[in-house]
Amino acid sequence: MTNIRKWDVEVAEFWQSTGRRIATRNLWISIPSLLLGFAVWLMWGIITVQMLNLGFPFEPAQLFTLTAISGLAGATLRIPASFMIRIAGGRNTIVLTTALLMVPAVGAGIALQDTRTPLWVFQLLALLSGIGGGNFACSMSNISGFFPKSQQGLALGLNAGLGNFGVTTMQIVIPLVMTAGIFGAIGGEPMALVKDSGTLIGRIPAGSDTWIQNAGWVWMLLLVPLAIIGWFGMNNLLPITPNPGHTLAAFGKILGLYGVGFLTAAAGLYLYLPKPFGLGVLNMWLAMPLIMIATLGLLRMLPGSIKPNIKRQFEIFRDKHTWSMSVLYILTFGSFIGFSMALPLSITVIFGYVSEVAADGSVSRVVNPNAPSALTYAWIGPFIGALTRPFGGWIADKLGGSIVTQVISVVMIASSVALGYVMQQAYGSTQPETFFFAFIILFLVLFAASGIGNGSTFRTIGVIYDRDKAGPVLGWTSAVAAYGSFVAPMVIGNQIKAGAPELAMYGFAVFCVLCLVLNWWFYLRPNAYVKNP
Repeated sequence: MTNIRKWDVEVAEFWQSTGRRIATRNLWISIPSLLLGFAVWLMWGIITVQMLNLGFPFEPAQLFTLTAISGLAGATLRIPASFMIRIAGGRNTIVLTTALLMVPAVGAGIALQDTRTPLWVFQLLALLSGIGGGNFACSMSNISGFFPKSQQGLALGLNAGLGNFGVTTMQIVIPLVMTAGIFGAIGGEPMALVKDSGTLIGRIPAGSDTWIQNAGWVWMLLLVPLAIIGWFGMNNLLPITPNPGHTLAAFGKILGLYGVGFLTAAAGLYLYLPKPFGLGVLNMWLAMPLIMIATLGLLRMLPGSIKPNIKRQFEIFRDKHTWSMSVLYILTFGSFIGFSMALPLSITVIFGYVSEVAADGSVSRVVNPNAPSALTYAWIGPFIGALTRPFGGWIADKLGGSIVTQVISVVMIASSVALGYVMQQAYGSTQPETFFFAFIILFLVLFAASGIGNGSTFRTIGVIYDRDKAGPVLGWTSAVAAYGSFVAPMVIGNQIKAGAPELAMYGFAVFCVLCLVLNWWFYLRPNAYVKNP
């Protein structure tokens, strides 16, 4: 049965006899769908590293914009995606949004076959890759409706945590599949590396053949069967989506909602990006709130049955906890996704070059022959972050979400300050590789803390809100936090360009302190609004 009319999972008898089986099936289809969403969304973090190794005619700063564009698009698309489940139904939404990932995957497979492909094509594909980022909001909103409150932390932690393994999966799979022509004639001809590259299993020397286009083609092997499995195996919950309508009509609603996100993201990027690809009249901190406000405003103007549903769900913005949890979710998920996007190129730029002082006292950056490969190490951080997320949800179910969030905030403050110092020392060193061990360990601590905290914030939201509001709040907070995937590459990239990468981490440490105070005030102090939810 595609549409389920009765859904009383807070009643123990219904949950044991009927609800658990249906909820579990939907969860285990949702997880790989979300995993592929993350893989396609964040694939530019690895692709751009290999584009440098293959001699694509773009500056590192231009390649940082690709990861930032996909990050901003994914974050913006999460805003309309937050409301999709209530409007179009869970099964309809997950199936279509999974199928839409084929567009940027195929596009990347074609565009990467030629180093003469203009930058604007890659920027457009990066924008379309944002579909994968948007999918998180509707996926989490959907799964929250299937499980009772007592299991929200674990269920959402599993969905997000295992889904976030898409980052690690992408960072391992892409370097491996680029080493062989596994797609035959459809995959195109290989290119020769102009610089050494790397994979999980070792270094690949310059001159070797590489099929970088496989970074797009490989996801088609999974997207096609998964869309079919979702079509036959997932359900719409009518108590949550009373009127999803015909499947094609639901698809139309979903495309309309995503269309709003694409419109505002593209307009904001055009105003933000420097010439010749934009006007360059807005800075990052002004562009983001304008994009969010424009997206919410356009959603309120949509016609037909969408408008009353959107209006009803906009009630979450009158609740102070929506705003406090948005900030705390930036601390956890925002840092996870932002560092995942920025880490590969950060390794390449900070450790791939050394500072050389000329006779006249000027300092230049030259290639470091002993540099660690970003493609070998970048996957470890997101892997740790995703692995700890279900644990964070589980322990928060036992101890309370806010106390767990408070502990990881302290850990992130200390780690950020230490990491900033290490980055400063490495960037100015003639042997930066000697600092790499400390660099990667501190990043792993940050990723682990962000994963645990991500699980604890899921628990907090599930306890604070009733079932009707929990889904939209999860979607909205994840949208705001996902802007970290835009901010981190740009801030770290700009600070590296300015010769002061440590300032990005010191700034993040200050933000962590603010979150520590906010979490205590709202949820841990005596007479807190909600005590340790």
